[in-house]
Amino acid sequence: MTGPIEHGSARYHRANLALFIAGFVAFVTLYDVQPLLPLFSREFGVSPAIGSLPLSISTWTLAVAMLLAGTVSETVGRKPLISAALFLTSLMALLTYFCDSFAALLTVRFLQGLVLAGVPSVAMAYLGEEMDSRAITSAIGIYISGNAVGGMTGRISSAILSDHFPWRSGIALIGCLTFVLAVMFLFILPAPAKFVKRPFKAGYLLTSLLFHLKDRSMLLLFSIAFLAMGGFITLYNYITFRLLAPPYSLSQSSISLIFLVYFTGSLSSSFMGRLLQRFGRTFMMRLTIGGMLAGTLLTLCSSLVWIITGIGIFTCGFFGAHAIASGWVGKRATTARAQATSLYLFAYYQGSSISGTVGGIFWVKWGWHGITIIIITLLLLALAAAESVRRMELNQPVISG
Repeated sequence: MTGPIEHGSARYHRANLALFIAGFVAFVTLYDVQPLLPLFSREFGVSPAIGSLPLSISTWTLAVAMLLAGTVSETVGRKPLISAALFLTSLMALLTYFCDSFAALLTVRFLQGLVLAGVPSVAMAYLGEEMDSRAITSAIGIYISGNAVGGMTGRISSAILSDHFPWRSGIALIGCLTFVLAVMFLFILPAPAKFVKRPFKAGYLLTSLLFHLKDRSMLLLFSIAFLAMGGFITLYNYITFRLLAPPYSLSQSSISLIFLVYFTGSLSSSFMGRLLQRFGRTFMMRLTIGGMLAGTLLTLCSSLVWIITGIGIFTCGFFGAHAIASGWVGKRATTARAQATSLYLFAYYQGSSISGTVGGIFWVKWGWHGITIIIITLLLLALAAAESVRRMELNQPVISG
């Protein structure tokens, strides 16, 4: 078959399952260290900001390498590059078992972010090329739900395992699981039908990236990714520090159960296509960012129930906003879609890397109130950027190349 993948077809279900697995593997191996950050600070004798580096350095290298990954995939193919990334990230998880110093851990995590660049932008480029117009929104939502479930599973499994085994062994076990899933992905994903290889040209990479950077609306969409993800990762990085300390004094296993709220993120991204059709992009973007703001304020409560409720609302809002913004980029990009997605995700993971580490300074100086200040500031800027895109699109056409 050479036509686009139609909604509800066998190829549609195979592609969705395979890319759900890809997102799951990528986010399991990326975020399995997040609940362990306080443990790293204690074991290696470093501050919370430095202790956050095993996650921040991965998201930073991931962000930078993705600028190249999209163009490389146009030469070697989407499926081969994603497959290689899944196998290599599993290998990096296994190598973590041998990290006996903080420097060794940072080196492995640096390489892990590098290889993971072959998943996010390339997977979304595959969907943009292969899915028909009726299938694309739901397919992106399902892929992002795989990200959500993977992130949740990585956080919960590593935290629970760390209460019973050395943290290195727990991450290695996760690597064994993801290796099996990588094999499944290789056999399930339908071969691309609309993909056309092109020789690698550094000049094309530069011009295609600059093309999107000339579009002010695109720049604002990229800033939404940076700001929203920055707020999201800051909350999840430091909520563990807060709940390990008095008056809560929870165990790693108990805290890990909070990450079950990721199911709300998975559901919100899966249903976003249907909600967008009913209520429109502008209303839903305001609603999702507003939900993140409300959830952040709820975490200021002292009651653990209200804190968890706030995290759930915040998470639901974040994944909804991410699905809207990423789909907005895909719709606006009429050429070099892989590069547009790479730039979006570059901003997304730079937000994670920078805000996730800077948040440690706020945590040390002002505690949870400092964390909420930085998150609310980022979200208000994201809301302002979304409103600016809306106004600009009313007065300017989509750029085409």
